Amino acid sequence: MSEKATLTISSKNYSSWSLRGWLLCKMAGLDFAEVPVDPDDPEQRLELLLLSPSVRVPRLSHDGVEVWDTLAIANYLNETFPDAGLLPTERVKRSHCRSISGEIHSGFYNLRSALPMNIKAQHEHFKIFSGARPDVQRIKEIWSECLSVYGGPFLFGKPTMADAMYAPVCTRFRTYAVELEPELDAYCDTIFAWKPMAEWIKGALAEEDEIIELEVEF
Repeated sequence: MSEKATLTISSKNYSSWSLRGWLLCKMAGLDFAEVPVDPDDPEQRLELLLLSPSVRVPRLSHDGVEVWDTLAIANYLNETFPDAGLLPTERVKRSHCRSISGEIHSGFYNLRSALPMNIKAQHEHFKIFSGARPDVQRIKEIWSECLSVYGGPFLFGKPTMADAMYAPVCTRFRTYAVELEPELDAYCDTIFAWKPMAEWIKGALAEEDEIIELEVEF
């Protein structure tokens, strides 16, 4: 009998990449155990403070395979559990899903820096510095196109890897009171009401440890 799968994750309150990997595993229907990184582990701080692109968190161990990097985890789970629906079945739709998932994976650095994920926090008035505004606008364009073309309530109708990739952005937009058009605000409502997301948020709110550097507004 093979060992139970494990997913090594960082802070539920702060780590957007851990959230993505965790959601993907839940969507795949994988039975896995969470392995939290020690809060004092210097690699966790590097990951959360965006100082290292090579930290291996989240990291999935499954059936003798170790895979890290969120998009790699998404692709592995899609190959291993093809009936889970991580990607749409229709070719054009599937290519679109892959493209916007790759875009959030490799870009939007200014957004991540200016609006770090912090589920517990709530800022009623937060000035977004000019460098991050094009990132916010581009995400609005992506969401608007998907919701218009595929009809919602998720980006491609049903939950896909794209929703896992953009779920942390929903938390950022709520934390920093980013003004959204009604249909985009409704999409964030959909993500927050999504069962696995609600489970993650419950865990984030229960966390006690804080990383002071991530409380700084910049």
